[in-house]
Amino acid sequence: MKILITGGAGFIGSNLTEHFLSKGYEVVCLDNFATGHRHNIISFLQNPKYSLLEGDIRNFIDCQKAVAGVDYVLHQAALGSVPRSIKDPITTNDVNVTGFLNMLTASRDAKVKRFVYAASSSTYGDSESLPKVEEVIGKPLSPYAITKYVNELYADIFSKTYGLETIGLRYFNVFGRRQDPNGAYAAVIPLFVKQFMNYESPVINGDGNYSRDFTYIDNVLQMNELAMTTQNRAALNTVYNTAYGDRTTLTQLITLLKNKLSKLDAKIGDVEIVHGPNRKGDIPHSLASIDKAKRLLGYDPQFSIDKGLEQAINWYYNNLKK
Repeated sequence: MKILITGGAGFIGSNLTEHFLSKGYEVVCLDNFATGHRHNIISFLQNPKYSLLEGDIRNFIDCQKAVAGVDYVLHQAALGSVPRSIKDPITTNDVNVTGFLNMLTASRDAKVKRFVYAASSSTYGDSESLPKVEEVIGKPLSPYAITKYVNELYADIFSKTYGLETIGLRYFNVFGRRQDPNGAYAAVIPLFVKQFMNYESPVINGDGNYSRDFTYIDNVLQMNELAMTTQNRAALNTVYNTAYGDRTTLTQLITLLKNKLSKLDAKIGDVEIVHGPNRKGDIPHSLASIDKAKRLLGYDPQFSIDKGLEQAINWYYNNLKK
């Protein structure tokens, strides 16, 4: 079977590539390297089952080339980050909505068997209910959240109108190996790890009581494989929370990171933690119900935040040291 992974040089995309190549699949990567990195894919380049197509999902011709002869699409390409979308909503919309529609249309035309895409927990918006269940959402709190909700609406229409099988995976704060700690929009875990390793004080937005369902990358790999391969017709053309199903406050997270890193470098134990203002567009609390994924897909996440951080910190410590 041949899989197209858009955004295949990014954090999640490159992990998906590694996973499916190891299982014998043929993998095509489409990436424009706007946020992905060549060092993430360098180990795949000599694999005869891997091919790289440099292109942009905003260019429909690139999308057509990428889906040629493909059985499944795992669509990861997007411009992430709530703050980035607030700063530049037009580019976020171009990539996440126009690019998504291009990929859906190209996949439909190429008669792709199934289109699995990265959705987002940001879709829950201002809904205060916990845990988050797929059928109960609020109003979006950022341009990014709007774009990811629009993705779900388009996928639903393409399923109903054209018969394209789709599954959306609402990712909850994914972390793990290859996640970029650099740049203005770095995710919180790799950013905090890098700052601790450089003996710099990490800044918690707010009082530290905001909570997240931090989800290790291997749980996400499992969900993508289940979504791509399921034969359960009742499991198709819908969305699933992709998470561990537990929540951790930012204060708890930074304490875990500091304790684990201090075992590798005692000086990290002396680094002070600083508090700053809350970020615009942030959801205060996020906790996923994973009952639907368990019931319909057989999802069984193996990595709690503690177990995932053990793996992630070892990877970062070995790859980020000065």
